[in-house]
Amino acid sequence: MSFERTQEKLKILADAAKYDVSCSSSGSQRTNKNKGLGDATGMGICHSYTEDGRCVSLLKILLTNYCIFDCAYCVTRKSNDIKRAAFKVQEVVDLTINFYRRNYIEGLFLSSGIFKSADYTMERLVAVAKKLRLEENFNGYIHLKSIPGASDELMREAGLYADRLSVNIEIPTASGLKKLAPDKKREDFIKPMVKVKNEIIQYKSEKKIIKNTPKYAPAGQSTQMIIGASGENDFQIMQTSNHFYNTYNLKRVYYSGYVPISYDDRLPQIGSAVPMMRENRLYQTDWLMRFYGFDVSEILNAKHQHLDLDVDPKLSWALRNLHEFPVDVNTADKRMLARIPGLGMKSVYKILNARRFRRLNWEHLKKIGIALNRAQYFMLCDSNQFERRDLSPEKIKGLILQNSTSKYRNTLSNQLSLFG
Repeated sequence: MSFERTQEKLKILADAAKYDVSCSSSGSQRTNKNKGLGDATGMGICHSYTEDGRCVSLLKILLTNYCIFDCAYCVTRKSNDIKRAAFKVQEVVDLTINFYRRNYIEGLFLSSGIFKSADYTMERLVAVAKKLRLEENFNGYIHLKSIPGASDELMREAGLYADRLSVNIEIPTASGLKKLAPDKKREDFIKPMVKVKNEIIQYKSEKKIIKNTPKYAPAGQSTQMIIGASGENDFQIMQTSNHFYNTYNLKRVYYSGYVPISYDDRLPQIGSAVPMMRENRLYQTDWLMRFYGFDVSEILNAKHQHLDLDVDPKLSWALRNLHEFPVDVNTADKRMLARIPGLGMKSVYKILNARRFRRLNWEHLKKIGIALNRAQYFMLCDSNQFERRDLSPEKIKGLILQNSTSKYRNTLSNQLSLFG
């Protein structure tokens, strides 16, 4: 096949993959010289991050953008009039190896539209990973998208060659999925998740007895849901996330603000704002659940079903629970320190360490690097400053916003104007 045709396929299938955010992607601007393969100015290259914080560049593409389904929210739906393309298995293998040898990438993120059937598609995704591992001796990172409805046998094989597996649940609720993708069934998304979860548990159990047990999806599994396409509130979205974390032991849930790509009456119209600020607040809530010890019901519940777009969810929770504050940083336990707005977990550990040697005052806390513009209203230290403040939640929120800046401020202003 000609270089020009391969490049055309890469352009089409890398662009189609950009809507999948579940590899922590960001753009790359490497350019090719001397007319080598992949001179698409970073097209198809994304960044992912390992558990120890290293940045890994991945080739991010679809195997094909043909699809048998007609999901209203999807750019590759069968009724959409777009250019179609499909890679052969060997073409993906060759692209991955060639990009790797040129030091463009360190791994592969491979997803696909569903053509013919779930098993037919999944079999080809697995074949790519298998060829890379066994024929090319490729030891780089591989993330495969699991195809909803794929057989247990294929899911087992996929985990033996891929580092991470993920199946996108797409829409947060079963009713939303039925509305926008009536041909799909929620249980088809769940089935591969259950298989991967059970295989990971079995692998970890066998590994304790047999040291050379073949690895199975060592980076775990993740999922992604589209935000703003089907009308779910934040409470419903985070309840779904909490369920998937607890039930299927997911490493991550990704939240993708819906990009309007269709004139379908069931969806936000083309030209509507992408809910970037809302997406950001959901990620912050997710972080509080996973690393700060918050239960989802503390942040969102029947009474508070929407996240505050003005302030982050931890500050919003603190303003609703002023009876828990102020917290004395010299005596409070780790759980309460972590609930002070403006304190990250690194700052919490610094405080716990430092107070072993002396009582901390405002000057010490500044040196530690705490965001006092927020934290000062919720904490006490070895000082009489601020201790006698009697401010309402509204007043505290106003003072904090007055002294804060955010890269989302313009987006927030535009979004709020829609509700004015």
